[in-house]
Amino acid sequence: MSNSIPVICVEHDGLAAAGITPDQRAWADANGFTGQRGRLLPMPDAQAGLSAYLFGLGAATDRPMLVTGLAGVALPAGEYRLEGAYGDPILAALGFRLGAYRFERYCAAKPAPTLIPPEGADAAEIDRLVEAAVLARNLINTPANDLGPDAFEAFIRDFAAARDMAITVTAGDDLLSANFPLIHAVGRAAAEPPRLVDLSWGDPSHPKVTLVGKGVTFDTGGLDIKGAAGMLLMKKDMGGAANVLGLTHAIVSAGLKLRLRVLIPIVENAISASSFRPGDVLTSRKGLTVEIGNTDAEGRLILADALTLADEESPEILFDMATLTGAARVALGPELPPLYSADDGLVQVLMAAGLASDDPLWHMPLWLPYDAMINSKIADVNNAGAGGFAGSVTAALFLQRFVSKAGAWVHLDIFGWAPEARAARSHGGTDQGIRAVYTVLKQRYPHS
Repeated sequence: MSNSIPVICVEHDGLAAAGITPDQRAWADANGFTGQRGRLLPMPDAQAGLSAYLFGLGAATDRPMLVTGLAGVALPAGEYRLEGAYGDPILAALGFRLGAYRFERYCAAKPAPTLIPPEGADAAEIDRLVEAAVLARNLINTPANDLGPDAFEAFIRDFAAARDMAITVTAGDDLLSANFPLIHAVGRAAAEPPRLVDLSWGDPSHPKVTLVGKGVTFDTGGLDIKGAAGMLLMKKDMGGAANVLGLTHAIVSAGLKLRLRVLIPIVENAISASSFRPGDVLTSRKGLTVEIGNTDAEGRLILADALTLADEESPEILFDMATLTGAARVALGPELPPLYSADDGLVQVLMAAGLASDDPLWHMPLWLPYDAMINSKIADVNNAGAGGFAGSVTAALFLQRFVSKAGAWVHLDIFGWAPEARAARSHGGTDQGIRAVYTVLKQRYPHS
């Protein structure tokens, strides 16, 4: 503690309450520091060395919850401690450490600032939430040449072994004999075969919670090929799986009293002679037939088979996360993922948990009249439908057809990407939904 550098958090116009000396106050005044959001002011000591930093929190009405991330990203390497009006110690530490995140796999690494946990904070909880977010970010930021289906499976195998999780993998043509025809159809054109990864952890007698994550390691759009701009970020199309793995880490690390199952269908939506085609009719694991209206609506196909498997076990809660639709971004932008569920009580606690942890979600309707938009004249359902309206809603309605036995089902149509850096979120792959869902699960199934 004695060698750590204080970061004194000051609210806008809050210098009088900052507990600094008259000389330090005079220095702040001379430099025009009033607690402006994100501003850092080094404070000299009597020997003209560095004694501390003042950090501006800004006004309460104009303050990101994880505003301390602006300190984490701006400070040089060193060991720091938070002082002053930083508020909730876990959120303050979480913001600082997530702000200090850098993805440096392909460039020279620069030492990042470190933080001593604030007094009264649960250091283990801070660690697991940071680790969960960093795991998701690192996976999403990794390009497809280093994270194709084979490499992703290898990563998950190591992940499972480190956490004493059981794992089975069904791959290639074995998907057909095991009755996962949609996963096989979407991924069969790629050089690396499609697969379904099935993880489990916890006491089988505990309540069953299942997570499903979309794992498209790259999406060309298939034969309905994307344009160059649309394809540029498609390394992030496994963002649902990445966030599910981050959430899994938090759950296992906390030892929540539940029986966890994690299903991740992994494919590359590539183009070759064996690609599935617009107009094809495919039979799903559930037995429903699906007319292919667009091969670029592939994520809901692989999720359909995985959700069917998950639902067969009648879990108490079934969550899925997926970078599913551009329509979700049009409706709510990149920072606010749509949340779909018929369980209004669960929706409310999830939204409240998201707002309280700077992991916001927004309830969108499973509007049944729109189900007609994905009707097919020759099959049970069309994977894309016609008209182009309400694309996120119709995707959720498509998925809902494959869930009937779960006590509750929640679908998160996440973006998994920060197009611009902001407090505690660097530009690039990002975590979404992890803290909100983890908080609710921790409340329902606390460690015994």
